[in-house]
Amino acid sequence: MNYNTITSLIGSVLRFVGMAMLVPLVVALIYGEDCDPFLISAVITFIVGIALGLKTYEIDDLPIKESFAIVSLGWFTVALFGALPYVFSEIHPLDALFESMAGFTTTGSTILPDIEAHSRSLLFWRSFTQWLGGMGIVVLFIAILPKLAVAGRDLFRAEVPDPIGDKLRPRLGQSAKILWSVYVMLSVAEAVALWISGMGVYDALCTTFSTMSTGGFSPHSESIAFFGSPAIELIVIFFMVVAGANFALHFWLLRGEQKRLLRDPEFRLYLCIISCATLLITIMLWRSSGIHSIRLALFQVVSIHTGTGFTTANFDTWSSTARMILFVLMFFGGCAGSTTGGIKVVRILLLAKYGYRELFRSLHPKAILPVRLGRKMVPQNVMESILSFFILYIFIFVIASLIMSALGMDVISATSAAATTLGNVGPGFNLIGPAMHFGDVHPIGKLVLILCMWIGRLEIYTVVVLLIPEFWKK
Repeated sequence: MNYNTITSLIGSVLRFVGMAMLVPLVVALIYGEDCDPFLISAVITFIVGIALGLKTYEIDDLPIKESFAIVSLGWFTVALFGALPYVFSEIHPLDALFESMAGFTTTGSTILPDIEAHSRSLLFWRSFTQWLGGMGIVVLFIAILPKLAVAGRDLFRAEVPDPIGDKLRPRLGQSAKILWSVYVMLSVAEAVALWISGMGVYDALCTTFSTMSTGGFSPHSESIAFFGSPAIELIVIFFMVVAGANFALHFWLLRGEQKRLLRDPEFRLYLCIISCATLLITIMLWRSSGIHSIRLALFQVVSIHTGTGFTTANFDTWSSTARMILFVLMFFGGCAGSTTGGIKVVRILLLAKYGYRELFRSLHPKAILPVRLGRKMVPQNVMESILSFFILYIFIFVIASLIMSALGMDVISATSAAATTLGNVGPGFNLIGPAMHFGDVHPIGKLVLILCMWIGRLEIYTVVVLLIPEFWKK
């Protein structure tokens, strides 16, 4: 294990984060707010980044173990230093780490009981951290450091796990730049659309940051319901759907290859899940909300399915069946190669195909029936990886739920807290519902949920692999 390489590259990421803190500092200057939380945080983060990067490192051949360590430890370190502006804004250190991790992992769960009581610059930082974490700080790092274009292939894979491994370009740096270019273009498009629809520049930027990253932080306690605008809701719905799809498909779509989008089996299932869930919940809400139930159902289904976590209604007051549908969607997540968390639609699809194949083989033991994704045959080792991922995901969910329950939470609150943080969704049910917050959760529970957000954002393996003793051996 080359620790010099690990610390040096993490130091480089911290220097970037330190510079990123200057953005909310400008916001503080514009609104005449206290600049010290961001100025002090930026200086500390940048100095530590310089100190970690003092030793030289060789990245021409970056081993896979170092790649996993850089991504997992780097992500936690970024969240740790990203908590400094909250600490210097007089928020408890543990709560600050929770809020920072919820930001960078695009979870959107919050410990703030009164969001509007905090400065605009701090709320801007909350949303901005989600935008940086959405496409991934490590992906951005690869995009701006040409030397990592080849050496960072495993680094990229650890940050953006993709069961089907569809590359945009042979060179890794080019793929990272393409992803970030599409991400920025879509972000600009949403910000402009929201501004035209009547939002102020500040709200449009914060909402865009949280939408495109599928994060869900809002500068308003009422979330998107604050604006009371159907036009704004439709714009946010559209871009949540876009952010929940594979960004590689957006790239091909921008190049005029619409057939790739329509032929993609994961994208078709993604839209099918949204449509079916919306229809079912609309039927359940129709008696109380009438025609408005369509808009209410569609917004919450898309928001929970993509892991964004925005709200236009307190869905915790809906029927048990409607809440159960939303609970299941917390596990699904969006498409592979998107900014969402969760298991991902492609894994759900392949698990269903694998289950059908095993049922078929029980009737026809000698039959050879490969699992296919579109026209591609899925190798057995990929299916084994997906199965082990699913088992680990459910195992971690169960353990986290049991711990939260042991700390005094009721069953619904405990299981939804584990599901929403592991799936990087945001709000849960009961004690941590859309009208509530995580501030009253037991300190040990907050630590557990912080770990769930970290593990879920990096899709299990990248973090859990650190627990293997052989990982740290030379």
